[in-house]
Amino acid sequence: MSEPVLQVSDLEVHYGLRRKRHQALTGVSLQVGPGEAVGLIGETGSGKSTLARSVLGLVSPSQGRILIDGEDVTGYSQRQWRAFRRRGVVQYVFQDPLRSLDPDLTIQESLLEPLLLRGDSRSSALSLVQEQLARVNLDAELLPRRPAELSGGQRQRVAVARALVVEPRLIILDEPVSALDAANRVQVLQIIKQLRDSGTSLIFISHDLGSVAGVADRVAVLYQGALVEQGATATVLRQPQHAYTQLLLGSVPTLHAAPATRAERQALRSRLEEVPA
Repeated sequence: MSEPVLQVSDLEVHYGLRRKRHQALTGVSLQVGPGEAVGLIGETGSGKSTLARSVLGLVSPSQGRILIDGEDVTGYSQRQWRAFRRRGVVQYVFQDPLRSLDPDLTIQESLLEPLLLRGDSRSSALSLVQEQLARVNLDAELLPRRPAELSGGQRQRVAVARALVVEPRLIILDEPVSALDAANRVQVLQIIKQLRDSGTSLIFISHDLGSVAGVADRVAVLYQGALVEQGATATVLRQPQHAYTQLLLGSVPTLHAAPATRAERQALRSRLEEVPA
């Protein structure tokens, strides 16, 4: 059996001072295999972004282990993390590309930057930039432009291309389509599916269950900082076991049924008060 690209074990994260500590993650364990797409769902404040930031070394866990591509990064210093990030093993795609792309750099400069920092020659870096730009269905004529000169969908595809240029083992996508209109959402989701099919491991963070269903092989559900349910996407979405997952799914209208009634949602919330996270 292939070694997981990401292995998170019993992860706990606390914020704040001793007297006012908030536990953001509680005993979270999660694996992502080679070429696997895992959807991470949960409401705002459930711990999705905290988990992603922990994997990126931006948050220090209070307990637990994080292995990336077989390398234990749990206790890395800032200097070790900086060197690790420059290798491009893990990449992150933000929700808002207009804020994540440097407004003063051209698209070409933004895409070249991680490759030149890694030590690639300029000629080989340019070749990789053009290759990955084509992979996200963008024309090379966009390279001299700046982010403000592109549409929202184009900017998000540039952000995906920037993640791809260093040929990462894992890409974390944080609400990558939530700020896009319907047409651009479809385009970006199609590119994400192609990434999954090409063997890139993905963590897809989203509150949009429809997007998760179309992309993820497995789904993990976070509730109040705890991983309350995970499994094959079809199984979790069709036969949710935890009351919180049922509440999430009950709030989503489908072609065949209306969303759960107010009384039904209240009944599920009452169950949540009785069921430990």
